[in-house]
Amino acid sequence: MTRTNGGFWADFQKFIMRGNVIDLAVAVIIGSAFGKIVESFVGDIITPALLTPALQAAGVDGIEKLSANGIKYGLFLSAIINFLVIAFVIFLMIRAFEKAKKRFFRQDGTEETAPDPLVVAQERTSSALDRLSRALETRNL
Repeated sequence: MTRTNGGFWADFQKFIMRGNVIDLAVAVIIGSAFGKIVESFVGDIITPALLTPALQAAGVDGIEKLSANGIKYGLFLSAIINFLVIAFVIFLMIRAFEKAKKRFFRQDGTEETAPDPLVVAQERTSSALDRLSRALETRNL
């Protein structure tokens, strides 16, 4: 058997060393760590702060203990609340990031706007008329 261009392991090494694969791996690891932080924030701070009065009124120590006929609907409610709070926090973070990004580009002055099509058309027409008038002058017409 002959090997062609380095073989399987060389191809695998090229694949692993691509920038986007490394970036994806870093993003997954950081995302996992950040997910634990957000999960703790929601589960240990936000959910108890929102639910403590309701759970005390229901006479239940924790949301996970809410159940009926073996159906643990408290865990399901907790998962829904976690999802909504996490989605809201991510929404606020992205919104703040986009606002800061716009402010940065506005202050930096590097934000470019698309040229107005009417201005571009007028400039082209003006340029064409200038070339035509120069051509007529050189021919003495």
